[in-house]
Amino acid sequence: MTYSVAVRALCEFSAKVGDLDLRFTPSPTALEGIEGHRRVVARRAADYESEITLEGQYRGLQVRGRADGYDPSCNRLEEIKTYRGDLARQPANHRQLHWAQAKVYAWLLCQARQLASIDVALVYLDVDNDGQTLISERYQAGQLQTFYETQCQRFLAWAQYQEQRLVERNQGLQVLGFPYPQFRQGQRQLAETLYKAVSTGRCLMAQASTGIGKTLGTLFPLLKAMAPQQLDKLFFLTAKTPGRALALDALRQIDDASAQPALRTLELIARDKACEHPDKACHGESCPLAQGFYDRLPAAREAAARLPMLDRQLLREVALAHQVCPYYLGQEMARWVDVVVADYNYYFDAHALLFSLTQANQWRVAVLVDEAHNLIERGRGMYSASLDQGQLLALRQSKPVGLGSALDRLNRQWNAVFKAQQAPYQASDKLPEAFLRALQGCIGVIQERLDQSNGEVDPQVLQFFFQALQFNRVAELFDEHFLFDISLRSGQRNRRLATLCLRNVTPARLLGPRMQAARSVTLFSATLSPRHFYADLLGMPSDTAWLEVAAPFRGEQLQVRIASEVSTRYHQRHASLEPIATLIAEQYQRMPGNYLAFFSSFEYLQQVADVLARRHPTIPLWLQSPGMDEQARQAFLDRFVADGQGVGFAVLGGAFGEGVDLPGTRLVGAFVATLGLPQVNPVNEQFKLRLGRQFGAGFDYAYLYPGVRKVIQAAGRVIRGDQDRGVLVLIDERFAQARVQQMFPGWWHMAGE
Repeated sequence: MTYSVAVRALCEFSAKVGDLDLRFTPSPTALEGIEGHRRVVARRAADYESEITLEGQYRGLQVRGRADGYDPSCNRLEEIKTYRGDLARQPANHRQLHWAQAKVYAWLLCQARQLASIDVALVYLDVDNDGQTLISERYQAGQLQTFYETQCQRFLAWAQYQEQRLVERNQGLQVLGFPYPQFRQGQRQLAETLYKAVSTGRCLMAQASTGIGKTLGTLFPLLKAMAPQQLDKLFFLTAKTPGRALALDALRQIDDASAQPALRTLELIARDKACEHPDKACHGESCPLAQGFYDRLPAAREAAARLPMLDRQLLREVALAHQVCPYYLGQEMARWVDVVVADYNYYFDAHALLFSLTQANQWRVAVLVDEAHNLIERGRGMYSASLDQGQLLALRQSKPVGLGSALDRLNRQWNAVFKAQQAPYQASDKLPEAFLRALQGCIGVIQERLDQSNGEVDPQVLQFFFQALQFNRVAELFDEHFLFDISLRSGQRNRRLATLCLRNVTPARLLGPRMQAARSVTLFSATLSPRHFYADLLGMPSDTAWLEVAAPFRGEQLQVRIASEVSTRYHQRHASLEPIATLIAEQYQRMPGNYLAFFSSFEYLQQVADVLARRHPTIPLWLQSPGMDEQARQAFLDRFVADGQGVGFAVLGGAFGEGVDLPGTRLVGAFVATLGLPQVNPVNEQFKLRLGRQFGAGFDYAYLYPGVRKVIQAAGRVIRGDQDRGVLVLIDERFAQARVQQMFPGWWHMAGE
C-alpha cells in the first residue's frame, strides 16, 4: 500500500515551526484568492502554464499536488499567495511554509521535465490594491531534491504509522458486525439504502421517524463502505450538541462490540467553547498555548493519534498535557482521523475547515447530516450578515486610537444609504457600493492597527471588525438569491440609526457545491417533506435518491384530535384563550399525566397559562421563559418525571420543540395551539416574494412548509418507543385543511377516521 499525501499537507506537517500567530489574518476569502490567482496569471505571457498537476515518489510515499504556475520563457515556478495588510508584518514561519511548498513543487517539476535548475518564486498579490511582490531564488535540481527528500523523511515515520493503521482499520471494518443482535424495524432498510447510495456515488434524502435508531443506522453502513469505496473520511454533522453526543455514543457502541482499535474518531467544537484563554489574542506574545505551538505540536499530535476516541474532554487533556491550544490541536487532528463529529458549519460554512481540507487533500468523503431540516435556516445564517449603526456610534464615542477618520467616513456613507428613506423598513436588490468601499477601507485600517498591536485588543474594536468582515464577505456573494434591507429606529436625541442586513434567501447555490464535492451526502430527519422544498433550497443533485422509512409506530399509539372550532390567528387570539384553557383542562382531567403545550410566542403562552391557572388552580404548570440558560432548560425538563402530572408550556420551534426525549409516562400528550407559521412581517414577506419568483410557491416555501414542520417535530415528543401511548391535540381551524394534513406522518390517524 502506498501512502498518498498532498504537497500542502506534507509541508504543513514538516515545515511549520514556532508560534501559532493569527495576526496576519484574516486572509482574503476563497473567492478573492481565486480571483487573485486569475489576475496574476492573466498578466503572464501566452505560454504561461497554470494549475500544473505533479506527483512524485519517495520510499513508498506518493506526493501529489497542483503547482500554481510555471513560466517557461524564464524557467520560473511560481507559488501565488493573496494577502491583505502589510506584507512586512507577515510572520517568518508563514513565509517559511510558502517557500517549502514552492520548493517541493519545483523539484517535482524538475523531475518531470528533466530540468537541471529552476527559478523558484513566491508571488504575493495584495487583493486591496492589486500590487504584486515577487521574491525569486535560483536553485539547482539537486538542491531541491535534497530539500524534498528531507521533508519526506520527516513525514515518513508518520506516514508508515498511518499506512499500517489504515490497513488494520480496513481489515477491521470489513468484518465489522452490527453491535446488536438485530436491526430495529426500518433501520436495516435505512442502512442498506445508504450503503447503495455511497457505493454508486449518489446523495440520499432519508425521512425516518424517531425510534428506528437513525444515528447508528447511518454510521454503520458508511463504516462498512469505507474500505470498498476507498473513503478517506466520514463526517457526521449535527445542528446541536445532543446530536454530537448521540453520534459519539453510537461510535462507542460500535467500538465496544467489535474491538476496533484502529478506527479514529474526533469531536470538533466551536472555537469559543474550546478556548482556554478567551482574554488572550491568538499569537505567542499573548497566549501561552500559542507560544511555540508548532514546536510542541508533533508530540501532542502523536499522543492524540494513539487514542481511538478524541472527544472534547480527551482532546483537551492531551492538548494541555503538551501545552498547546485544544482548538487548534483539534484542527490538526481532523487530518489524521477517520470519523469527524462536528457542527454543520465545519463543512458548509464559507470558511469551513472540513470542506477546505477535503478540497486541498482531494479526499473522498461521505457526509451525514443529522436533523437535516435545520440546514436551511443554518445555511441561510452562514451566508448572512448585519451591521448595527448603534454599535458604530458607541465605537466612535470610545475614540479608539488611529481609527477616528475611518469610522467617521464609514458613518457618513452609512447615513447616505438611508438618507431618503421614510419607511422604517426598506428592501433592495442592489448593494450600496459607496458604503461598501468605505467599509473595506475601515476594515483595512483596523487590520493594520491589529497587526501592529502586540498587547491586548479592545474587544469592542474586535467585535466590530469581525462583523464588518463578515458583511464584506457576504457582499461578495450577493446575487438574486440574497436580500439587502435597511431597518430604521430612533436612537439618542431622536437620531435615526440604521441596521443594514444582507440576508441569504436560497442557500442552494452555496451549499450545492459542498454536496457535489463529497462521494455521497445523506440528509436524514423525521421531517424532510415535502421533498422538493428541501431539495430546492439545499441544492441537492438531480439524481439524489429518496427514502421514506416506514415508522415503527402504529396509529393506535397516538390519538390525534383537531380542535377546528378554535382559531389561533393573531386577530382572534384573545378570543381563543379560554377555549384553549378549557381544552387543556378537559384532556388533563380525562387522562391525568404530563403534557407539553406549544404556542407561537411567549406572550400567547403566558396569556393561556394565566387563564388556566385562574380557572383550574389544581393543575400544576411550569413555563418556558425567554433566554433560559442550560441549567434552567434542564430544570424545565426535570419536571417531566415518570407518572408525573402537570403541563409544561413552551414556544413552538424553541428549545423544547425538538431533540427532547421524554419516553414512557414522562410525557403522555401534547397540545399545539398554532399552525407554526413564521410571523408575517416585512422580512418574511420579502422572502415570500423572492421564493415565489424562484419556485412559484412563495407562501408555501416561506410560511407553510416551515410552520407545519415545527408542528410535526413538536408532536414527535409524545411517542418515542414501541410501548408509548399518547394524545396529540392540534388547536386551530387550519389543521382541518387537506393541504396541511397531507404533510402529516402517514401513520397518524385522526380521531373519528
